[in-house]
Amino acid sequence: MNVELVQEYESERPRLLAIASRILGGPSGAEDVAQEAWLRLAAADPAPDNVAAWLTTVTTRLCLDQLRTRRHAFPSDELPELLESVDPVDGPEADAMLADQVDAAMLVVLHTLSPIERVAFVLHDLFGVPFEDVAATLGRSPAAVRQLASRARRRLRGADVDADRREHQAVVDAFLEAARGGDLPRLVELLAPDAVLHADPAGIAMGADTRTGAAAVADRFNGARGAMNVTVDGWASAAWVHHRDVKVAFLFTIADGLITDIDMVADDTSLALMDISGTHNPHRG
Repeated sequence: MNVELVQEYESERPRLLAIASRILGGPSGAEDVAQEAWLRLAAADPAPDNVAAWLTTVTTRLCLDQLRTRRHAFPSDELPELLESVDPVDGPEADAMLADQVDAAMLVVLHTLSPIERVAFVLHDLFGVPFEDVAATLGRSPAAVRQLASRARRRLRGADVDADRREHQAVVDAFLEAARGGDLPRLVELLAPDAVLHADPAGIAMGADTRTGAAAVADRFNGARGAMNVTVDGWASAAWVHHRDVKVAFLFTIADGLITDIDMVADDTSLALMDISGTHNPHRG
């Protein structure tokens, strides 16, 4: 047994438990996730160079697997009553009690987020993990992860997320319609001037590339007819499907009614982290 590896894991274990508890919405299952992360670390050959980052990635993905299995959201009609249980208290002697109450309320509110929004919010906003590292964990671009965290914050503040979702779908639908119709001017019109198409390594291996600028991105999609309209984690997206299996997902980041980034995700591990529906794929929704 690698004693140094054991020591590194033990030093990270409290943080892993905290991350798992918040992503899962409570302590249930966190111990199992932390233990499974250790088993995978012990079996890793070679051992990862950055043990802390590696364990964060594994823990996050294990939590997402659990959340996908549950497909359970906290009953929204119970939220007001539960949040009212967080009582204001004064005095330094009440600090610990207040911290416990706020933490409990946060866990309740986190249940209102989709699994992927929860991960982005927890890792970045609660644990200070840089967006670039969260993006590597989830197989998405930093821009996409920033949008996920932003959506989570808006939802936690009580924003009308359904309106955001409708606006997002309208832009994506218009973009895909223009792509299929070969309407290049309309494609350019729907893209931000500095829009970026991000291709992951698996996509690049398939012949895709990363492109910057509305004209370059629009040219890549002009006349493309193979992508289906789907939803990914509840938001309008597109996918290439072969024999009812998703091979590539296209995720859209939208700001002020314009597409700023499109993530082309072809990596099987990254696709498995997504809740994709609208494909009639029995394995993914």
